Amino acid sequence: MASSLPTLPRVLPSSSSKPSSPFVKFISPTLKTTTSTSLIPSSISLSSRRTSSIIPRATASSSSEVSNSLAKTTFHGLCFVLKDNIDTDQIIPADKATIFPSNQQERDEIGSNALSGLPDSHKPRFVEPGEIKSKYSIIIAGENFGCGSSREHAPVCLGAAGVKAVVAQTYARIFFRNSVATGEVFPLESEVRVCDECTTGDTVTIELRDSGGLLSNHTTGKQYKLKAIGDAGPVIDAGGIFAYARKMGMIPSPSVA
Repeated sequence: MASSLPTLPRVLPSSSSKPSSPFVKFISPTLKTTTSTSLIPSSISLSSRRTSSIIPRATASSSSEVSNSLAKTTFHGLCFVLKDNIDTDQIIPADKATIFPSNQQERDEIGSNALSGLPDSHKPRFVEPGEIKSKYSIIIAGENFGCGSSREHAPVCLGAAGVKAVVAQTYARIFFRNSVATGEVFPLESEVRVCDECTTGDTVTIELRDSGGLLSNHTTGKQYKLKAIGDAGPVIDAGGIFAYARKMGMIPSPSVA
């Protein structure tokens, strides 16, 4: 059955007057790629009705809260430090990603398995046994974070576990795109290799601005500049690509029974 949702022509503001494709061509100032990339993951269709049942990250409460610039955004908490090439099987093992959460119970379940694919030798665990949330709200990593599968479960499980942002040296393009599309976490890029200077359990604060950001490690007293996230920021801040499109009036909001 064909969906009643109209085709989404564009989710990000542009000064170009040229006709656009149904998908958004997005070039992040912080993500080094050789080609433009759609913000919509390959496994998400604009005509799919299943997206309406997904339990997303909290979204803005009114359209006035959504703008084309990233307002002052601050995250504070404990950090969990990883190194290079953390793939999606370490973030969420394939056998734990058999469903996409359509209710809070399923969302809690997938959150409880966040980073459960890390080797048993990796201590401490990101989510303690029997818990559904992690005490670490910020992840700090090295190069190529989120490589591997194209499943959106990777950023979703992190968001469900309570993660607000990931600070990595570089990202796998698919993880970056899925993070923006789902609005689950902010994939931020550091200017230096922060993962070598922070330790799991350090207390950190991230302050975001349109021009970039700042990570402050209160445990060590050091500060690190973060690269600007660009036009992806307001989409994540709104709660993902569909929430952003609804707030901007590009697609209709779900009717209330």
